[in-house]
Amino acid sequence: MTTRSEYHTDTANEFLSKARVYLADGDLLQASEKCWGATARMVKAVAETRGWRHSTHGDLFRIIDRLAEELNDKRLQILFRSASALHQNFYEGWMFEAGVADGLKDVEEITGRLREVLD
Repeated sequence: MTTRSEYHTDTANEFLSKARVYLADGDLLQASEKCWGATARMVKAVAETRGWRHSTHGDLFRIIDRLAEELNDKRLQILFRSASALHQNFYEGWMFEAGVADGLKDVEEITGRLREVLD
């Protein structure tokens, strides 16, 4: 049986893979949203293992702040804000390809760091 944390991690991996494909295809809006989804799901995966509430955007920001303090890693907050900007881009379409590509790198970094927290 798959735990909720594993479910979120698996979904994050799927979204990250799709984000790369969408970016390669030039679909910046979908690439942006899949990047956000991958990040949010990894935050939820960590929250599940710790029994932390994670049902709203505000919860996700609070989780990142808490982890950044706990791990003494302020970069988590910067990376998370980059992912949040990609989420906004999905609705507003203001980023160029280079911005989405840079955001994808940030998302790959934060999801990797969060994966380490789970291990």
